[in-house]
Amino acid sequence: MKLATYQDGSRDGQLVVVSRDLASAHYASGIASRLQAVLDDWAFLAPQLQDLFDDLNAGRTRHAFAFDAARCMAPLPRAYGHAEGAAYADPAPAPGPDSPAPAVPRLRHLGGGELRGAQDAVTLPAGAWEVDFEAGLAAITGDIPAGCPPGRAVDGVRLLMLAQGVALWPAAGQDNAAFHARPATAFSPVAVTPDECGAAWAGGRLTGTLQTVWNGRKVGLCDSGADMRLSFGELIAQMAQTTRLRAGTIVGTGPVRNAAVPPDDAAPVRRGRKASAEVRLDWPRGYGAIADRRAMEALQDGVPQTGFVQPHDTLRIEMKGRDGQSIFGAIAQEFVRAHDGTAL
Repeated sequence: MKLATYQDGSRDGQLVVVSRDLASAHYASGIASRLQAVLDDWAFLAPQLQDLFDDLNAGRTRHAFAFDAARCMAPLPRAYGHAEGAAYADPAPAPGPDSPAPAVPRLRHLGGGELRGAQDAVTLPAGAWEVDFEAGLAAITGDIPAGCPPGRAVDGVRLLMLAQGVALWPAAGQDNAAFHARPATAFSPVAVTPDECGAAWAGGRLTGTLQTVWNGRKVGLCDSGADMRLSFGELIAQMAQTTRLRAGTIVGTGPVRNAAVPPDDAAPVRRGRKASAEVRLDWPRGYGAIADRRAMEALQDGVPQTGFVQPHDTLRIEMKGRDGQSIFGAIAQEFVRAHDGTAL
């Protein structure tokens, strides 16, 4: 099933069930008014929502209305926990298929309060910061016991979403740079249960093409499954290594990345400012973060060329299924100056 949260003036919004084609929706207030309530009592409430979802798709509901992504908050507007793991290898030096995965996922705690809607504007902060975007995936969990192994942890995935993490890169000497590095995250308008993804969801990994469009230009068509070194089960298990996770915890993958493809006659990769003539690598699927693009340029040419986000830049992130339909709806944001919109 597919779920969204409409703005209603409250902090937690109003839960709606959304049709498979994202064309129509129905308030879930007869079952639960908030997504957190569903997560707290999943075994009892989720089947009722599934019935409503089935009726909505079959045209049997009396009070359906046109779905409007612009009215959506984050599917889960407030979370009990929010962390991001390095599910994908760094883009430079370019990893190959035989490169080992890190033994332990690198995790970063993120704020559970700054969870944004898919069309909320991103305000560029004052000060010496460069602003980046990070196109990735995220999961919402049920209750996860402390010490839960990955094979069991993946069963706790309740919903999947797209994520766009705002990343701040500081100038030299910036105070508290690590603390301020990830001020907010936006999510797709719709969260879906893993079964909606069919065979694309397997082994705690979601396989699909994550499309990133920056200022109207398609910059990334990354395969989310091909190079995912660490599954959602592994990321969740690492979060729960020493403490239990409450239902309503969000875990993100970080930016989706694909490995570089060297031509058959490529010279050995040699890093350094003078080695650009000997570096021949292709990133045919593009990128989902500007920092990744800059790392590619540094490896290839010795110096990064692509600049970071500027005021009035636009960003669109979306994943479509084999039928060509959007699975989660699109994250569609504009970056604005501080006096043009609300603060981060």
